[in-house]
Amino acid sequence: MIMSEQELKLHVPKSARTSLKGAMLRGAVTRVRLRAQYFDTPERALVTAGISLRLRQEGRTWVQTLKMAGSNPLSRLELNHPRPDATLDLSVYDDSPAKKPLAKAAKELSVCYETDIQRLYRRIRTPAGVVEVAFDTGQIKAGGLTLPVCEVEFELVSGQLQAVFLLGLKWQAAHHLILDLRSKAERGDRLAALAQQLAGLGDTQESVTAAARAAAVASFWAPRPIMPISLKASMDCQQALANVTLECLEQIARNSAVLAEVDTESVCQAGTPEHVHQLRVGIRRLRSCWSLYKDLATLPPEAWREAVKDHFSALGTTRDDDVLRESLMPVLNAAGQPPVEFARHNDSHSSMHLARSVPFQRWLIEMLAWSVQGHPIQTPSAFADDPSARPANLKLTLKKKLFKWHQRVLSDGLKFDTLEIKAKHDLRKRAKRLRYGLQFSESLLPAKKLKSYRKQLSSIQDILGEMNDLYVAREKFEGIRDDQPPAWFAVGWIASRLAVLDKEAKTAFAGLKNADHFWD
Repeated sequence: MIMSEQELKLHVPKSARTSLKGAMLRGAVTRVRLRAQYFDTPERALVTAGISLRLRQEGRTWVQTLKMAGSNPLSRLELNHPRPDATLDLSVYDDSPAKKPLAKAAKELSVCYETDIQRLYRRIRTPAGVVEVAFDTGQIKAGGLTLPVCEVEFELVSGQLQAVFLLGLKWQAAHHLILDLRSKAERGDRLAALAQQLAGLGDTQESVTAAARAAAVASFWAPRPIMPISLKASMDCQQALANVTLECLEQIARNSAVLAEVDTESVCQAGTPEHVHQLRVGIRRLRSCWSLYKDLATLPPEAWREAVKDHFSALGTTRDDDVLRESLMPVLNAAGQPPVEFARHNDSHSSMHLARSVPFQRWLIEMLAWSVQGHPIQTPSAFADDPSARPANLKLTLKKKLFKWHQRVLSDGLKFDTLEIKAKHDLRKRAKRLRYGLQFSESLLPAKKLKSYRKQLSSIQDILGEMNDLYVAREKFEGIRDDQPPAWFAVGWIASRLAVLDKEAKTAFAGLKNADHFWD
């Protein structure tokens, strides 16, 4: 029998472990040691098929468990079977959707990684249902590598999904917990892949090996980029909004978890400027999603939509400094820029500080809850407007709205050289919004025409993006030129470069006018 598992998993920072354990001990708790072996082929056939297969020793008993992805990041389909010992029995899946991929992989299955977890758990009743709270500490092991585990899981036992978030949000605020969407299986698979990759570097030269090992280890926490979204023509706008929102939240949550040092606290710094960039991209995409579905579906509460602006702005200073230091300064130095110095911004606005902050993490969890219709404020009346009044044809509706966005971008773009700086900045944001809207909807649009159109739009974005970075940099250089005269060189160089980009932008917008029409 296939069961559905719905749980929220939050990382417990070192500073919160004592207080969280104290909260657990306020009720009747159970302690158990969970040692598990996870199986796959050397080519990761099961992971590719979306399957996790494990044998876990729970006290004195063994349980064989197969998991598959559910309908959202919180849900998983689960099959559990008791075993007399640490041996697999694949015959129990003969009547399940996993039968075919397991049959193909059976001969090559072996243990890829293991977990050793100390679990403290108890059940808590909320107004919306009963939740099992499990505090897990321990390790994931693969090929000589280990990864620490310290997390609390809130799993629905009975009642409504709102119960999970009622409790999760309360504990998040009390203990400063951090959302981590990765399962132990996902982390273990990645760790096993890393161990295999590092083992393959053994025969290379020592200097090459050190650099290659560092790059491989860094890739374990690689930034989470934009991923494809698949919408179906049969969906209504509310369903499509939820799908797009969840993908944006995945990008935000996974990059912010790295910046918050979920795996690396007090050990090393895995977060990079690219994580900050991808986090900002995720937030910008989410806001574009709300613009696309405005008046087409019920959006999250306005307070949440406003709150994200502050989080985005807090990340902006860090990103601007990174662009100046890593992208523009090398070009200026090559052109003859004399040395200049910039003041560093207060660390209280750092990306790590934001990613770990209670307000940001609460916002992220609340948005996730809303997207899976599990927020405590959500009831059947949460979508009170009449669904029958919404557009029925998703594909046609999105085409019409994207075409309107195209017309607005093109109208301003064709007179680009007459626009003021603020108007150019607004146009850049609208062009970016259009590009994200196309990415959200691409599964419903003609692929060949869309590819041509997006290529032209991407060229425009590159130009406008560089111009925006130059405007920001020019303001910084103008702010120090009285005290540091060499800054005048940068101001002059930027003015010259902006003049060139003005002409390139005008040509690019003319090209967009003649690009293939994705709306036909």
